[in-house]
Amino acid sequence: MRVRHLYRICGVFAALAWLCVRSVGVAAAGYTVQDLGALPEATSQVIRALNNGGEIVGGVRTPGSGHRAFALSSTGFQRIEGLPGTDYSAARAINHLGEVVGSSNAATSVQAFRWTRRGGAQRLAPLPGDSGSEAFGVNLHGQVVGYSSGPGGMRAVLWARSGTIEELGSLPRSIYSRALAINERGDVVGTAGTSPAMRAFLWTPSGGIQDLGVLPGDLESEALHINNSGEVVGWSSGALGNRAVLWLAGGAIQDLGTLRGGQYARARAINSRGEVVGYSGSSHANRAFLWTRSAGMQDLNTLLAPTASGFVLTEAVAINDQGRIVAIGRDSHHGGGDHAEDHDDHEAPIRVFLLVPVP
Repeated sequence: MRVRHLYRICGVFAALAWLCVRSVGVAAAGYTVQDLGALPEATSQVIRALNNGGEIVGGVRTPGSGHRAFALSSTGFQRIEGLPGTDYSAARAINHLGEVVGSSNAATSVQAFRWTRRGGAQRLAPLPGDSGSEAFGVNLHGQVVGYSSGPGGMRAVLWARSGTIEELGSLPRSIYSRALAINERGDVVGTAGTSPAMRAFLWTPSGGIQDLGVLPGDLESEALHINNSGEVVGWSSGALGNRAVLWLAGGAIQDLGTLRGGQYARARAINSRGEVVGYSGSSHANRAFLWTRSAGMQDLNTLLAPTASGFVLTEAVAINDQGRIVAIGRDSHHGGGDHAEDHDDHEAPIRVFLLVPVP
């Protein structure tokens, strides 16, 4: 039996009325589903992260209002303007204290920022001599990771809560590096561009930077997320295409496989329990997945009750330590062929869902 109730978090920004949240309680074997709304045509959005408080961050563009970062929680939708005078901002990560990091356009470059509800947006300065920066991850200690760019290229960096910046170095023969995530211990993962391909890296305060490697026969890899145990997820790529991978804390790499009929997969996030989410697909369709050690890779669509109909989950973007998942989907009559990071204005509306595990 489907139970429906509506609650509205809109009204602050009329242009963002699409974000009125419809919570649909589904008596599911695995998850209840909260429908966070659909973007109409001629808009775009990017959902980036979810914290343990259930807060979601990303960026949204709507006609006449430009692209702005946002934070969404049970208390409402909050637009984050970014740095003063900007025409663009996007949120990339949020920690469990509600601190948000991202990037904002300045007059001549992109600038990293840290945002809090009390203090607003504060610029995170690049390395000396550089002009640009972006922030992609933040932990409970207020440490932020991203990159600084300038005449010397793009270099992975870490900002302390005080704003002090540290260069993390790079892999041999690399032409750039950027840090994408950080755990509570201060371990950092990211990507370094090398010749002929990019490679995933792990940086630790005690050991510095190291190449995480690739699956046998592959050429390149990317590390996208790390949990507090030091487990890392991302993808490895070669002649067989992209494959979702898990790097164990000891450094071993594991192929997470694909969904049935899938030709490729990418892992997007991992929580403290070692549960991994991402997407797997073929040239015809993508599906969001959940991977666990006990069950392997599962299509998230199969973990919902049949009454959760009318949409297809095409990508799982984030998972928190309670097992809540943010997923992106489409109305089922539109299909699910494209993975949802950035979409042009002519594609079918994207729908955003919060999946809550059934106790």
